[in-house]
Amino acid sequence: MVKLTPDIIEGAGQYINPIRDRELDLRGYKIPVIENLGAALDQYDTIDFSDNEIRKLDGFPYMHRVKNLMLNNNRIVRIGEGLELCLPNLSTLILTNNSLQELADLEPLSSSTKLEFLSLLHNPVVTRRNYREYVIHKFPNLR
Repeated sequence: MVKLTPDIIEGAGQYINPIRDRELDLRGYKIPVIENLGAALDQYDTIDFSDNEIRKLDGFPYMHRVKNLMLNNNRIVRIGEGLELCLPNLSTLILTNNSLQELADLEPLSSSTKLEFLSLLHNPVVTRRNYREYVIHKFPNLR
């Protein structure tokens, strides 16, 4: 496992993605914890944390510009409180193939009022009774 350091952030792939957003590619580093993102200086619209070892979705500094987070193929079991305070413009959150178990695990996301796209495919939570109704009720802005 690799600690997410300012040097890794500086050396990571940075490019304009197909939808013309600035993207920081932190894919596949086996990062266990989100930390030191202040080194990114809030320059990115999208951050890709796919294929890492992240277990908890938290540790973000205030990043006004970030709209999209990709966290597929991690080990996320918890979502930290106050995500909407750190990422006020988050509209897309991809959590495909993680380990979210219970409907209550999704509760911290309900205060993210700008969240429009949420992918929870291949998480145990999608097999829970009333999952679909819960998500529709808790996240009225989802498309």
